[in-house]
Amino acid sequence: MGESMELESDPARELILLEQIETDPDVTQATLAAQLGVAVGTVNWHIKRFIAKGYVKVKRAQRKKLRYIITPEGLAFRARLTINYIEQSMRLYRRTRLRVRELLGDVQKAGYDQVRIVGDGDIADICRLTCLEQRVTIVDAENVPALEIRGTKVQLRLVGAG
Repeated sequence: MGESMELESDPARELILLEQIETDPDVTQATLAAQLGVAVGTVNWHIKRFIAKGYVKVKRAQRKKLRYIITPEGLAFRARLTINYIEQSMRLYRRTRLRVRELLGDVQKAGYDQVRIVGDGDIADICRLTCLEQRVTIVDAENVPALEIRGTKVQLRLVGAG
């Protein structure tokens, strides 16, 4: 099975699975797999782990249908995952704000009050917010320093560099 590499505990995936099961006990593994963009085998592996840990119970419904019932332990585990996810997100948010503030300091030292943002998503939003706060205008021009987003990292590329 060529999927064994990705089968490790993935808190974000586990959180989504538990939330979906809680919302719809009659949800199928195929539906869950489609929602997560993973193979059914991956979903099956996670659900087997949930059952082994006592987070989810399986009941047979009519015909071959299964119902997944999230247990009180499963609810507590989901709550912990949610808190951890929020804490990690806040840490990333604060780290990114600090980093962008430092980079904008470098932009201003280099004599600029404009930047362009290369990339998008949540990190780009944090960059925009920080630019606003630091009174640095965001423009779509080649002749200004660029805040480049790669994953969760932000780098500064000054004009004529790199």
